[in-house]
Amino acid sequence: MSKSTQPAAVKPRKKPFFTNDDLWGYAFIGVAVIFFLMFTIYPLISAVITSLEDYKPFGSDFVGLKNYQTTFTNTLFWKSLKNTLVYTAVVVPLSLLISFAVAILIMPFKKKLQSVFKAMYYLPAVASGIALSVVWLWIYDSSPSGLFNQLLTFFHLPIQNWLGSSKTSMLSLMIMALLSGQGQNIIIYTAALLGIDNTYFEAAELDGATFMQKVTRIVFPLVKPTTLFLLVTGVIGSFQVFMNAYMMTGGGPDNATTMIGLLIYNNAFTYNKYGLACAQAVILTIVIAAISFLQFKMAGSDVEY
Repeated sequence: MSKSTQPAAVKPRKKPFFTNDDLWGYAFIGVAVIFFLMFTIYPLISAVITSLEDYKPFGSDFVGLKNYQTTFTNTLFWKSLKNTLVYTAVVVPLSLLISFAVAILIMPFKKKLQSVFKAMYYLPAVASGIALSVVWLWIYDSSPSGLFNQLLTFFHLPIQNWLGSSKTSMLSLMIMALLSGQGQNIIIYTAALLGIDNTYFEAAELDGATFMQKVTRIVFPLVKPTTLFLLVTGVIGSFQVFMNAYMMTGGGPDNATTMIGLLIYNNAFTYNKYGLACAQAVILTIVIAAISFLQFKMAGSDVEY
């Protein structure tokens, strides 16, 4: 066959830079990005700018780092930071321990009974924070009719002014957090436990492992990614705690329960010091970011996701 009769080579069609699937993907992602920019990035940038100003509704004055200097020389700021650190150091580890223990205890039950227990533990998270606070105010009532004081009277112990004394007010908030805020952690831990292959436990039983050996050698290492996640989110939530202190004690007595979140709220909406409040919020953001980084660096080095 001569060259003239050979069919011409068909050039491959160029793939378009954007396909319809790409455009739809970017469209859906774009909605999330827009919301992220509007409700996260813009408020963050605005807070940083406001922290450098003596904020006024009409015509703010630029003051530079004055709000930060005021914050670092304010004894109440350091006290609120100390209160928050103490609250976090006690509540977060105990919350993880309680959630982990409860999740293990309900695992032997049938699926329907597990669901009943998970619903019971998660119920406080569904209830309104105000309604929950009203219940705990009755529990902590300083009169003999308060539930905790009734228990003390039953054991012939002196009644306590739980929320009105600087010795017991912080302890009261910790007990409230520990007894009413574990539902989400229990559900997450239960999901992690259900993902463990039974062959590990069967092999351990053949080797004569005890219950505690199974927990420490099998369960805990395999749920370490879940523990790290709950640890990081728990610390972040604990540093941002506001409702408990605001509703139960208002930060008192003698600022014994003033958390840094409550301090920022009071500066902004009680004393109208928006610049100072934004400066403290920026500092809180940096502290949370630094602690989260350290947690991932120290506890996440051998974690596989």
